[in-house]
Amino acid sequence: MEKDKLEADKLHKIRHSLSHVLAKAVKGLYPQAKLAIGPVIDNGFYYDIDFGKEKISSDDLEKIEKDMKAIINQNLEFKSFVLGIDEAIDREKKLEEKYKVELIEDLKKAGEKEVSYYQVGDFVDLCKGPHVENTQQIDTRAFSLFKLAGAYWRGDENREMLTRIYGLAFLNKKELLDYKKMLEEAEKRDHRKLGKELGLFVFSDVVGKGLPMLTEKGASMRRTLEKFIVDEEIKRGYRHVITPDLAKLELYKKSGHYPYYKDSMYAPIKIDEEEFMLRPMACPHHFEMYLTEPRSYRDLPFKMAELAKLYRYEQSGELSGLMRVRSFCLADAHIICADNRQAKEEVAGVLDLIDFVCQKLGLEPDKDYWYRLSLGDRQDEKKYHKNDKAWDEAESSLRQLLKDKGSKFVEAEAEAAFYGPKIDVQMKNVLGKEDTAFTVQWDFVMPERFKLVYTSQAGKEERAIVIHRSSIGAIERVMAFLIEFYAGRFPLWLSPVQVKLISVGEKHIEAVKSLSQEFKEQGIRSEIDISDETVGNKIRKSASEKIPYILVIGDKEVNSSKLAIRVRGEKDMIEIEKAEFIKKIKQEIEDFK
Repeated sequence: MEKDKLEADKLHKIRHSLSHVLAKAVKGLYPQAKLAIGPVIDNGFYYDIDFGKEKISSDDLEKIEKDMKAIINQNLEFKSFVLGIDEAIDREKKLEEKYKVELIEDLKKAGEKEVSYYQVGDFVDLCKGPHVENTQQIDTRAFSLFKLAGAYWRGDENREMLTRIYGLAFLNKKELLDYKKMLEEAEKRDHRKLGKELGLFVFSDVVGKGLPMLTEKGASMRRTLEKFIVDEEIKRGYRHVITPDLAKLELYKKSGHYPYYKDSMYAPIKIDEEEFMLRPMACPHHFEMYLTEPRSYRDLPFKMAELAKLYRYEQSGELSGLMRVRSFCLADAHIICADNRQAKEEVAGVLDLIDFVCQKLGLEPDKDYWYRLSLGDRQDEKKYHKNDKAWDEAESSLRQLLKDKGSKFVEAEAEAAFYGPKIDVQMKNVLGKEDTAFTVQWDFVMPERFKLVYTSQAGKEERAIVIHRSSIGAIERVMAFLIEFYAGRFPLWLSPVQVKLISVGEKHIEAVKSLSQEFKEQGIRSEIDISDETVGNKIRKSASEKIPYILVIGDKEVNSSKLAIRVRGEKDMIEIEKAEFIKKIKQEIEDFK
């Protein structure tokens, strides 16, 4: 464990130092370039740079990298020094480094009196560190520049567009090569690429950034996932409801979400002198529904679920295919409980549901997903509701649940929402980036704000506890994850097209249409190809679409009860009775359930 920490610290210093070496190389090649920021990231580093009128392309990365290696081979020391805040501002103004000026002026506004710099050779950059002591501690075979991207200054689309140069960096050459191989595989699995190739979703600049449109095939996947989760939740006692996609601003002020989340909410819409908002979450709607009639202890736990369409304003630079969007559908639910004992039981039930869902999706616990206990920061009263007793009880209950479960979990300080601790279900995408897929949230704030009460067995009015949870997360995000996880080769139950029927010639078209209709009536999703292309081309095209079963219909098939079938991944065709094939398909789908 100690060795892992030492290596992680060493790698962080190397990556941080390489961002300075990159900036030094760029300034040597492009003296007029203006430097912005150059942080460490999970796989290396980057630097945001304003090249002005100079345009650089990926072809320029090779010469920049060559200069970086030459700088490293000079065995230069990294030396730190400190300047007073005003002296630092004057320095950057003289150098016309406007982005550095802005950063230092912000530090001054925050009350800082001085700032630190690091020097390597004749290059000086604003930085806190840490760095390697000498460039000879950097292995020139273990890093490489690998791509360019555009990035708005400070993530603000109204500010300057900068050029971001990304670099990979590891402790040795083998780790770098292994990572590059992983990137090649990730590129093949990228849901944005596969989604386009498989015709699952599209975007339109006219419709708007971050607003995905699912095609017939993508919509089929979504309906399948939605039906799966709704049916399962209803079996487990959830009441599925439908509430509006917008509400009065007053509702989010009542919930307390507005001051905390207003920057990620769409601007209010004024109608008839009232302000409405597209909803970023569904919980306030569900609480208001609970309040429409008196509730007794016999009604609890009250489990309300919804496939809720939500809208959140994400920065343009944060948007990424279906993984990060501005409009999405969340498999959301709120469980109103009588007390801590009942709340703990319900969280255990939710974790069981999540395990069931993940198993059905083909995911292994502790490998493909794991848990994170997100805790609050008791010192930050602006961000966290002040109720130490409630926090202690809730955190203790969630921690014990995870221990009893025996699953892998980590604890994360100051990651909880303002109304209570939570259990996050974590997954990694094909690039190794960790993300939260599902969440189970303990909430002792909303019951106070909404006066969520029930009549106890003794006839007294008691305050409830709320558990927020998502069983399958945002449908769009889980679709993106599954596209990458399966590389587009979806299991039969999830495949948008389960069977593709191909006609050999014109005289077989009617038989293809008839058989396709028969499949549809049996609940099997089918598609036909009756084009004039050769059978070989049609088979190759269908295979590239990763369809589980391809059927070729010619004279032999028309005149018998047998079908010629190509199974995904197999080269040879097999023959099977039509009735047997239909039974096989239906059984395979049924086995999933």
